[in-house]
Amino acid sequence: MPTTAYPDPTREKLLDAALIHVVFDGWGPETFTSAVADSGVSEGLAKVAAPRGSVDLAAAYHKRGDREMVAALEAADLSEMRFRDRIAHAVWIRLQSVDREVVRRGMSLFSLPIYAAEGTKLVWETADAIWTALGDSSNDVNWYTKRATLSGVFASTVLFWLGDDSEGFVDTKAFLDRRIDDVMQIEKAKATVRGNKALAAMFALPNAVLSMVKAPAGVGRDDVPGTQNGTQNAGGASQ
Repeated sequence: MPTTAYPDPTREKLLDAALIHVVFDGWGPETFTSAVADSGVSEGLAKVAAPRGSVDLAAAYHKRGDREMVAALEAADLSEMRFRDRIAHAVWIRLQSVDREVVRRGMSLFSLPIYAAEGTKLVWETADAIWTALGDSSNDVNWYTKRATLSGVFASTVLFWLGDDSEGFVDTKAFLDRRIDDVMQIEKAKATVRGNKALAAMFALPNAVLSMVKAPAGVGRDDVPGTQNGTQNAGGASQ
């Protein structure tokens, strides 16, 4: 996917140098200044790689977590897992791929009104990365609803995780399982509606309208730079 492929080497070098400062200074201008000095990258090149300074580095850190999660999922054997467990596993891997204090600082940054839209976009990209890695082949309105639902699950789980002091974050794992179970209940209700002739007729018109919604161009293709095509078919699982 475009958001996680082809990381900029200079930005990644600046990010590596910034991480030790983020815990103390947050994703502020001081961190970027220190990263430039510590990395040996010239100030001019640093500005090209990260025009917004630490904001770009914070976004790069989030995307790095997505890439590490995708790599772990591709290397794992998930064939024996239920699909809802694959999703939970993916979210859990994503949490393990990052430093909690660095994420906490990032949440503070992307909760600011000026960056809130970008923070929402990054969460959406994580949900998209998970669904794509798990082989989602939907190309209609389900493409959007799957990612919107998982974005909510992921965001709420991260917030819970940031305040979780339980050993091994067992409370976070339980919270994540509950959120996914809630989503599965919604999907079961939708299946019930589809199986009921009277209710199906009632929703025929809105369903016809929604059937006209298509996924963005390039989704599901492996011949377009920056896209990836899943190997497992999850298209029938709007879980």
